[in-house]
Amino acid sequence: MGRRRVVQDARRDREFAAFVAGAAGRLLHAATLLTAEPPGDNPRARRLLTLALAHTYACWDRLRGEDPYDRTRQYLATRFSRAVWHQYGPLGALGRSRPDPDSPLARLSPRERLILVLRLYEGVAEEQAAALLGLPRERVHAICDRATATLLHPPREPAPTVLGPKVVSP
Repeated sequence: MGRRRVVQDARRDREFAAFVAGAAGRLLHAATLLTAEPPGDNPRARRLLTLALAHTYACWDRLRGEDPYDRTRQYLATRFSRAVWHQYGPLGALGRSRPDPDSPLARLSPRERLILVLRLYEGVAEEQAAALLGLPRERVHAICDRATATLLHPPREPAPTVLGPKVVSP
């Protein structure tokens, strides 16, 4: 029985290594978008991806025909969501660490980034994103629309005030 287990473990390791070779780049990019870190310096995104891949490897034998990419993406999203909850609180307000200010996604809240990445980058349907996040489909649609509008139409800088010569009254 020990020989068969060794062969099964080796097969699982090869399959998982092939999966990681094909999917890790796209998943890392999705994690980098979620954390709004610069692509060259993204330790939080790499940690998020490592945790998601470790979870997928741990349940690899139980996938039984399920797409490992979907499972990893779901865990990546839920792990990010939980981390944001613990870091920022339920509303995703202010927190300890900030996204990269040069990132276009930095203007979005973590929830908006999550929904935007799931919907537009990963191509997840509204119904699936809503089920994954535990939100109504209409709420996911509204958040995605608002985030898209924020990215397409950033707030304008206030116009400089022009002050004329100051008149002093006697």
